[in-house]
Amino acid sequence: MTEPADGTLALKTMEKAAEFEAWLPMALAAHGPSLMFLLCGLSCLALPVPASLAMLIAGAIAATGDAELWQLAVASFLGAITGDQIAYFVGRAGRGPLIRWLDRAPKRRDARLRAEDWTRRRGGPGVLLSRWPISPLGPYVNFAAGAAGLGWSRFAAWGIPGEAVWVGINLGLGYLFADQIAHVAMLAHEVAGLVILMLALIGLGIWRARRRAGQLRDSEG
Repeated sequence: MTEPADGTLALKTMEKAAEFEAWLPMALAAHGPSLMFLLCGLSCLALPVPASLAMLIAGAIAATGDAELWQLAVASFLGAITGDQIAYFVGRAGRGPLIRWLDRAPKRRDARLRAEDWTRRRGGPGVLLSRWPISPLGPYVNFAAGAAGLGWSRFAAWGIPGEAVWVGINLGLGYLFADQIAHVAMLAHEVAGLVILMLALIGLGIWRARRRAGQLRDSEG
């Protein structure tokens, strides 16, 4: 029996991801700051690059003395800020084409809708929280903030400190726990997933409560 085409594609994707992650430590040891600038910038543009994992590994490399921690931190921070600003202005200038591009993939479309709802309800503080601990939502919040007309100064005022927290936590964890970097990476991923799950459950509870209240008003009317 031949494997379905979608299964083959998923397997190849996983193999490529594993190859990339195996290559990443060597690349960071050789080109740490410039690579971190690139990865963090691309990550903030919603491109599928493992920026958080790269920062954990970079922090561990710095702990061995093969790289300067401050250089990695500055490069990661500037890369993240650059990516944020580009995404914000792309969202502000081209909402229509942007939405069409994001909506081509169901996962991107779902993330876009969540980000737009998050930005509408929370504004500036939502931008801060989307840097960390809800960093998977951050790139889409960048686009959504621009598309929704959130003022640039407000976006930057909340986003820049958030990126400092994101970079500091990931590099710091990698530096402090260099010997347990695999466990730290897994824990960081699970914590982010748990936060997203909790927020989703809270949102579901609020939606159900509002729906029930609406049904009660309809029955009373």
